[in-house]
Amino acid sequence: MKATIWHNPKCGTSRKTLAALEEAPGVDVTVIEYLKTPFAREKLVQLFSDAGLSPRDALRTRGSRAEELGLIDSDDGETILDEMAKDAMLVERPIVETDKGVRLCRPQDRVGEIL
Repeated sequence: MKATIWHNPKCGTSRKTLAALEEAPGVDVTVIEYLKTPFAREKLVQLFSDAGLSPRDALRTRGSRAEELGLIDSDDGETILDEMAKDAMLVERPIVETDKGVRLCRPQDRVGEIL
């Protein structure tokens, strides 16, 4: 099975999720450090749709500019997506995609749902 993780190596939850993927038998892991290789807006739309998330659900509020940009209380998904495409730090992490689906793996145990 192939798995792709959008990963931030400075994040403990992201590191634990990556470790779980690497320890899972038969999983071929692709790691995308999304702060170095930002998301395309279209990819965010696809990931959120497949995970059953709204852009607001996937907005990182801590350690990002979300409050400064007025996104904390916003329900405007298009604006949130536009800002996420400009600043990947606004996307909550880690996101994992496999053939079985997509999950925002907070907590990291959620990765088991798609393995």
